[in-house]
Amino acid sequence: MHNVTSVELKRDCEVIQIPLGATVTLPAGTAVDITQTLGGTYTIHAKGGLYRVAAKDADALGLEVTAANTSGNEAKSEGPVDEKLVWETLKTCYDPEIPVNIVDLGLVYDLHIEPLPNGNSLVSVKMTLTAPGCGMGATIAGDAQQKILYLPGVEEAVVEIVWDPPWHQSMITEQGRKILGLE
Repeated sequence: MHNVTSVELKRDCEVIQIPLGATVTLPAGTAVDITQTLGGTYTIHAKGGLYRVAAKDADALGLEVTAANTSGNEAKSEGPVDEKLVWETLKTCYDPEIPVNIVDLGLVYDLHIEPLPNGNSLVSVKMTLTAPGCGMGATIAGDAQQKILYLPGVEEAVVEIVWDPPWHQSMITEQGRKILGLE
């Protein structure tokens, strides 16, 4: 299902331990296997564990840091928010252990766009996780929030993790089921 690439870290790199969500630093020279490269972030296997590498640290893996994987370096425009674009943006957010975006996993429960007096908008998202004990929740929600903030017309973004209703595999979209081989 994945192409695995083995590399050595080119420099010390701050990573997030999966599934705990703890931030640790892996030293330069650490041998790692890149197991997932979705949504601009990287999942690596090293020292017997899984870690998430942020897009801004692609160079530590020997990869080029580009505008495509760091989003938000471009100038934003003001005005009304395109709801379709918000949904497309949420589809670029991934659980680092699952090769399906958070929308197709059925994790996004609600999306609300509220116009602000200055013509921009507040975007509110309610989402859940596949398991209540997942330590990656804040990381996934933070990724979604940052990507939404880079959209034209978005002044504020709030991504809230909720637990009701509890997530179940039946919430995965047809596209997500195909990717996971559940059909």
